[in-house]
Amino acid sequence: MSEGHSVSSSTSYPRGFRSRRVVNWLTVGLTYTSFYLCRYNLSIANKAICSEYGFSKEDFGYILTAFFWAYAIGQFVNGLFSDRLGGKRTMLIGTIGTVVLNLMFGAASTVGMLSVFVAIRMLDGYMQSFGCPGMVKINTAWFGPTERGRFAGIFGFVIQLGRFIINWLGPALMAGFSILILTVPPLHWKWVFWVPAGITVLTAISLYVFAANTPEEAGWPNVIARDNPTDQSDDPLPVGYVVKTILSNRYVWIVALAYFCTGVVRQGIDQWFPRYLEDCHNISLKSPQFQSVAFMLPMAAVLGSIFAGYVSDLFFQGRRAPVAAALYFGETVIILTGAYVMASLFPAGHAVTQPVFAFCGFQISGVNVVCGFLLLISFTANATHSILGTAAAMDIGGRRMAGCAVGVIDSFQYIGGGLSGFALGKLLDLYGWNAWLTSLAGFGILGGCLMLSIRKKTQLHTAA
Repeated sequence: MSEGHSVSSSTSYPRGFRSRRVVNWLTVGLTYTSFYLCRYNLSIANKAICSEYGFSKEDFGYILTAFFWAYAIGQFVNGLFSDRLGGKRTMLIGTIGTVVLNLMFGAASTVGMLSVFVAIRMLDGYMQSFGCPGMVKINTAWFGPTERGRFAGIFGFVIQLGRFIINWLGPALMAGFSILILTVPPLHWKWVFWVPAGITVLTAISLYVFAANTPEEAGWPNVIARDNPTDQSDDPLPVGYVVKTILSNRYVWIVALAYFCTGVVRQGIDQWFPRYLEDCHNISLKSPQFQSVAFMLPMAAVLGSIFAGYVSDLFFQGRRAPVAAALYFGETVIILTGAYVMASLFPAGHAVTQPVFAFCGFQISGVNVVCGFLLLISFTANATHSILGTAAAMDIGGRRMAGCAVGVIDSFQYIGGGLSGFALGKLLDLYGWNAWLTSLAGFGILGGCLMLSIRKKTQLHTAA
């Protein structure tokens, strides 16, 4: 293929390109998966940490909030770093940092001070914020504009793969398990931080060996159509120009505020559902019932991500806002209905053991009804997460400014996620678990209204 010939995202690629892109995506994707192993391990250890040191839900929430708000600040800064340093180097910096800090968090169990846990997790939040801008920066160059919604769905799977693994691995480490002749006895919760750190080392090595920042770097020049056909360079743009261009785009702020709403709901469910099942229904994290929920919630999230990506690409020609608006309003209806059902079934906030009703010959318990609503909320929240934080950010920034765009937008998700820490923890301490879903409903309404304000735009895209 000649140097000057380009292939748009809607035509056939030259032989060998797709397989090379798969290799690149797998190494980048698995590395990003390992970030989530080192992120959702905290929700698995929630009750164990609080029981050992006498922390309240609000106390534990400060650990969550420290992570999320440090992550948000890091996104602003590290998005620019990824545009200057390249996505691969940015991700490697993040992996080194999160490995060290997860090892430190486990070691801090010997101290047991809330302030120490908060400080370490805060630093970890900053280091993990190198991951998303780096990953998006790489994949913006490898995927064309009309492929990014579907890529965002695949990206959603990468995230949830990390949750699948830690939702199985974390409880298994704390309860003990056997594989063939290997028997692992029950371990202290600190291993839920140490083992994912070791896995992250392996994925970082694969990223270093196999990943390339751009197709051109891997020997495939001009294969992916550029967002701006007149701009054929991959050289870093001046920082001032990037900041001015991204921050002056009003759609960046609309998407960012909507993403704030996604962050509150998404983290409000993801970070607290293991504790809810333990506190309200006496469900062990090692039990088959928890494992079923822990498997189905990420699966619902994957399906939501893929659904939103394909619908926005194939039926709305890259328009993300109308799809996101429908998802936000649907999410609100689901949350309010779920809150009403939860309060009706469990007015005292604790479980009943008998089946609630029969449906098609099956006896359905109250906890299964509530978990059904959690699945639907996970579907909608992660659908907006993928098409706004990934696809829309790639559309806005293009391959030369995607890092900054995703850094700004994604930071707002984690500002919102921070509210699911100490603020939601305090609500749960004061009003119990029946306040859980109710407190999340208004964010769906706000997100939907924000998306309606740009529903007539054909594409969230800036002239990069």
